Amino acid sequence: MSINCSLWLDNSMSVKHFAFVKFSEVTELCFLLFTLILFMFLVSLTGNALIALAIWTNPALHTPMYFFLANLSLLEIGYTCSTIPKMLHNFVSEARGISREGCATQMFFFTLFGISECCLLAAMAFDRYMAICSPLHYATRMSHGMCVHLAMVSWGVGCIVGLGQTNYIFSLDFCGPCEIDHFFCDLLPILALACGDTSYNEAAVFIAAILCISSPFLLIIASYGRILAAVLVMPSPEGRRKALSTCSSHLLVVTLFYGSGSVTYLRPKASHSPGVDKLLALFYTVVTSMLNPIIYSLRNKEVKTALRRTLGKKSNLI
Repeated sequence: MSINCSLWLDNSMSVKHFAFVKFSEVTELCFLLFTLILFMFLVSLTGNALIALAIWTNPALHTPMYFFLANLSLLEIGYTCSTIPKMLHNFVSEARGISREGCATQMFFFTLFGISECCLLAAMAFDRYMAICSPLHYATRMSHGMCVHLAMVSWGVGCIVGLGQTNYIFSLDFCGPCEIDHFFCDLLPILALACGDTSYNEAAVFIAAILCISSPFLLIIASYGRILAAVLVMPSPEGRRKALSTCSSHLLVVTLFYGSGSVTYLRPKASHSPGVDKLLALFYTVVTSMLNPIIYSLRNKEVKTALRRTLGKKSNLI
């Protein structure tokens, strides 16, 4: 059912509220998707919170690699919480509206956490490069201060890009339509509702994607290229196995996150369609966030041990 946007115009004839398009008129389908996404959201939230808590409470994990992993878990929590609760509400409610300010806030935090994660994954790859390719200088070059600096830069870049993109997009006029054909206030679906020429805004989104998705990804590829070259000349099979095992979890997470993000923001505008964009959005906001703690905990003995200790302490308290 189409919404009469004239009811949501202010005195300057600019839209002050938006509404999300209903996913389906089939109630059972909406409820099924609601249940599935809620389950994945709870798994993601619980898993990432437990990993961050386990790293924080176990001194043995106070190392650069786990410092970055704890930051990644916090970013994943923010990333999912900025989009999924409203998404779940829209599946089961007829009141699917969101104010212009609320939409801008959601866009800012989604962009902040997403871009910060791109940068942090590059920092994690650099950490693995230093640990494997320069082990003698690792402790001095990857000091706690350096790790904090890299994390702050990651969060800072995300904040700057989030503020810049949100302010630039919401400085446009929105005079109708007001229905967002997406699950949340993503950049491109909101731009599609703006009045007038949005080519500069679209170029700004594309440039930001090049700088914040492609550039970190190339750094990651370069780091792992050097790592692979170093691993191949290791004399010990056990050393090669341990090095590859340490990096495999990170590579899998990078593939999932950058793969879906690149397809969403770097493919030509003509190839965009609401259905495909929604599927990709579900993947990079829900599925990858759920898989990350599973990947890191299942493939890392130290994380599994720390999680068992943390859960053991909690059960003893109970």
